Amino acid sequence: IQIYKVLFILLEWTCPGLPSPPRPICDLRVLNHFIQEARDAEVAMKSCRDGCGLTELVSVPQTTVNFDDWERKNATEQAQEVQTGLWLLHQALGLLQASMTDVDLNNHIDNSIRNLLSINAVLRSLNIQEYTPPTSAVGLEGTWKVSSVAEVLQVHVNFLRGKVRLLLVGAEACQQDVS
Repeated sequence: IQIYKVLFILLEWTCPGLPSPPRPICDLRVLNHFIQEARDAEVAMKSCRDGCGLTELVSVPQTTVNFDDWERKNATEQAQEVQTGLWLLHQALGLLQASMTDVDLNNHIDNSIRNLLSINAVLRSLNIQEYTPPTSAVGLEGTWKVSSVAEVLQVHVNFLRGKVRLLLVGAEACQQDVS
């Protein structure tokens, strides 16, 4: 047993901090938690009276899913569509954050932004290639413009429930080897 301790210490000393690949996060309860928090933000918006408006139109991802089209896409195309949508939501929530004066709603927006970053970490754990965002949302396919905070938050919930869930359920890293 002493030799193993020495080997372990030696390995730690010669190869400190070797990053181990992240384990895939396939448990949909993680996503369900993010969806619930997005719904909480949507509910909080309904009680907001002052300081809850948007000053400009914002681009958000389309949330409708044509399942035939989705199935025809390869995993990389699906991942890029989801990552583009997450980037658009991050941009939109950032604009909300900057324009909100309602403290309670702003806390929900902050939390939603953190959750989007966590979802990106989940995608990395599934070996989904790192996303390089475009320089602007102009000309991006699969987007539309919304004019209210309520619409942004509704899109956020629906996007998580739809395309993000489909990507996680179909991720290769989450498929069980049935043999």
